[in-house]
Amino acid sequence: MKMIPANVEEQYRRFPDMDKQDVLKLKQWVQQQPHMPNFNELEVILFFHACHYSMELTKRTIETNLSIRTHCPEFFQNLDIERSELKRAMNTVAILPLPKSTPEGYRVIIGRLADTDTSKFNFADIMKFYCMIFDLWITEGGIEQGHILVMDLKGVTLGHVARLGLLTMKKFLVYLQEAAAIRLVGFHFINIVPFIDKVLALMNPFMKKELQAMIQLHSNMETFYKYVPKDVLPSDYGGLDVDSNEIKNAVYKKQITNREFMMDLEKRHQINEKLRPGKPKDASDLFGVEGNFKKLEFD
Repeated sequence: MKMIPANVEEQYRRFPDMDKQDVLKLKQWVQQQPHMPNFNELEVILFFHACHYSMELTKRTIETNLSIRTHCPEFFQNLDIERSELKRAMNTVAILPLPKSTPEGYRVIIGRLADTDTSKFNFADIMKFYCMIFDLWITEGGIEQGHILVMDLKGVTLGHVARLGLLTMKKFLVYLQEAAAIRLVGFHFINIVPFIDKVLALMNPFMKKELQAMIQLHSNMETFYKYVPKDVLPSDYGGLDVDSNEIKNAVYKKQITNREFMMDLEKRHQINEKLRPGKPKDASDLFGVEGNFKKLEFD
């Protein structure tokens, strides 16, 4: 179950529009920044593709990503899967990166409650665990045409909503919109609850119009299948694949097996503010003001 990073040359073969020389220039640029850690070629590829092969946007997104990882410890530090708060998160939610892609080549990840007890629901810890799974998933899978996020609200109560936290929500949405190394192409809510308006009311102040336009609410699965066909989904979602528990168990076991990789990633992806040219940044620089929105749609 050891994770094997995606093969670099295979990424260039799958996406021939990506210029290797541009990637190497970006890798060199990262190496020349005194406050940044070194990136390997695959890590640069993930960001370059996510930013639609824009050199300047890639630089800004890498900078933002590393800065958020440094100044948002609740999501990106203490990544030892053996920690009690992460074990609790593993028991509280089921996070399911699906093994198959949609016909468009999009990869899908579903998040839902596994335990509906509100006293066990810690949003920051769950988002940390979610980001850990995502980091491992994209490192292994490499670049994709796009990614679709799915939130299954089955079992969610107003008690859960009350425990979300505005600042924590803002931090996650800033990261998703401005720093994640993916092309986000869809954001779907299934098994929607009567108080979905309250959930969206928490999110809306922190979403740019591009993300708002992606949100789709599904009161039945038939409308959802238009975006994520049955043959991509687990059997308990009406699909033709294995059930969610099998996917969850395999994903969680892989996360445990790759404990050292995640702890090393945490150490490597940190900014040294003492060496940053100009004024050092802090959390208020990242989350206290609106930043530029990383382009999400693509041609």
